[in-house]
Amino acid sequence: MNIKPRFPKHIVAAIRDGKILGIRAGTKPHRVLGIWAVVVEGRVFVRSYSLKPRSWYRTFLEEPRGIIEVDGKQIPVRAVFTRSERLKKLVDRAYAEKFPTPGSRIFVEGFKEKKRRDSTTELVPALAGKGRRAKRKGRSAKGEAQRAKRKGRRLFNA
Repeated sequence: MNIKPRFPKHIVAAIRDGKILGIRAGTKPHRVLGIWAVVVEGRVFVRSYSLKPRSWYRTFLEEPRGIIEVDGKQIPVRAVFTRSERLKKLVDRAYAEKFPTPGSRIFVEGFKEKKRRDSTTELVPALAGKGRRAKRKGRSAKGEAQRAKRKGRRLFNA
């Protein structure tokens, strides 16, 4: 059974109640950006307004790992790109409800354009349970990180 990892309820509540979410896409060191995030069905979704080559969204396309900052804590995340039209419509509605001011309406309406709508991304905790490498070999993520450290390799969450 393939169960997606979820954030703890207090993290989801902080993201739902906050206006700005700190995010850093990829594993290379660079600054944390402030973006808008919404919660739909207990899941965290983000969208990119700018689809420029050096945007956080494009970085996630190349390397789907990063971090978010919530309540002063950095949490490793993995980007999962949403294909479900039902979820995209719910995310449209969530953005419109969370950001109803006249100034933000332009951005929220811009999110409904097809190319921007296709940037709908779910953020899930990284390496919750077993990581991808660990699953392939039937090992735990913690054990995989320890083995990598002994061999001098560096994993993202190690």
